[in-house]
Amino acid sequence: MSIEVESLIAGSVWKIQVKVGDEVEEEEILLIIESMKMEIPVEAPEGGQVLEIRVQEGQAVEEGDVLVVLAN
Repeated sequence: MSIEVESLIAGSVWKIQVKVGDEVEEEEILLIIESMKMEIPVEAPEGGQVLEIRVQEGQAVEEGDVLVVLAN
């Protein structure tokens, strides 16, 4: 089963902290979004393996965009 991690806010991807194939734990920071001069971490909702990263650093994202796909 896969888990789509979505953006909770509009902004731009400041830093991606994982790569495809990485094993992550629940609440581990996957990437950081910059919005209104604030850095907002996006955490894994549960542990699993990173299957896809659907964004690039510097890319603009909207609320609800899928950022990362995890397999649990």
